[in-house]
Amino acid sequence: MKLLIPFIVLFIVIQVQAQQKTIQEKLGYEKDTKLLIIHADDLGVSHSENAASFKALEKGMVNSASIMVPCPWLLEVAAYAKAHPNADLGLHLTLTSEWKNYKWGPVNRQVESLVTKEGYFTDGSVNLGSEAKIEDVERELRSQIEQAIRVGIQPTHFDSHMGMLFQSPELIQLYINLGREYKVPVLLNNRMSLPPLTDKDVLVDQVYIASPSDYKKSMTSFYTGVLKSIQPGLNEIIIHTAYDEAEMQAVTIGHPDYGSAWRQADYNFFTSEACKKIIVEQKIQLITWKEIRDKLLR
Repeated sequence: MKLLIPFIVLFIVIQVQAQQKTIQEKLGYEKDTKLLIIHADDLGVSHSENAASFKALEKGMVNSASIMVPCPWLLEVAAYAKAHPNADLGLHLTLTSEWKNYKWGPVNRQVESLVTKEGYFTDGSVNLGSEAKIEDVERELRSQIEQAIRVGIQPTHFDSHMGMLFQSPELIQLYINLGREYKVPVLLNNRMSLPPLTDKDVLVDQVYIASPSDYKKSMTSFYTGVLKSIQPGLNEIIIHTAYDEAEMQAVTIGHPDYGSAWRQADYNFFTSEACKKIIVEQKIQLITWKEIRDKLLR
C-alpha cells in the first residue's frame, strides 16, 4: 500500500493541474492568449441578413454566426452551409418574433404556451420562465435542432435569441442539457445564474454587445474600444450584420435599436481594414465555436 501512495498523490496532482488549466491552455494556446469569437446573430431572418453575413464571414473579420431556424430564409443558409462545410454556424434558438409587421411561428405546432392567438411567437415582452410550459419549450427547441439537421446544417454551437433561455433556472438547465446531448458548446457566461457545470461545459469570460446608447454615439468608437480592451481568456463580440436596404428596412420598421442602419454599421466595421488592423495590433487570436467543439467535446 505504501508503494501506491506516491502514485495516488501524483494522479491527484495531475488531475488538479488539469482542472486549473485556463480555457486557452485547454484549447492549445498560451495562457495569456486573447481569444475572440466575432459572432453574427440572426442568420435566416432575411435575405439581406444572410447576404451581408456571408460576405462578412468570407471577406471580413466575422468568424462565427448562428441561425434562426423558424425564419423564412433558413434554406438559403442551409445551401451556404453545404457549400461551406468549415463555416462556424450554430443555432440561435428562437422563441420570440419581435418585429412589428414581420412574424414567424414555431417549427412545432403543438406548443400553445409559446404563441399568440394568431399563432406567432410572442414579441419578447412575455417572461417565458414564468409563462411558458417547460415541456413546450423543450419540444420546440428539439424541433428546431432536428429541422436544422434535416436541411443539412450540422450545428457547431447553440445560443439564445434575445436571451429568452436565461429567464429561469429550468430554461438554463434545458439549454445546457441540449448542448450536452448534441455535443456542442452553448454560450454561457458567469453573469448568468448557472447550475453546477462539468469540465465539458464552456464559459465565455466576457461577452460584448453594443447598446442603443453605444449606437447613438458611434459604433466605430464602441467596437474600437472593445477590441482594445480585450483581455486574456475567451471573449465574444455579438453583432448583427445586414444591409441597410428596402427589405431590412421593412423588417425592422419602427425599431431603430438593432434595426437596419444598426446592422449596416456592424457590417461596415467588421469588414473594414481598421478592424483587421486593431486585431493584429492587439495580438488577438480569433477562434470559432467549431474549434472549441472539435477540441473539447468530440
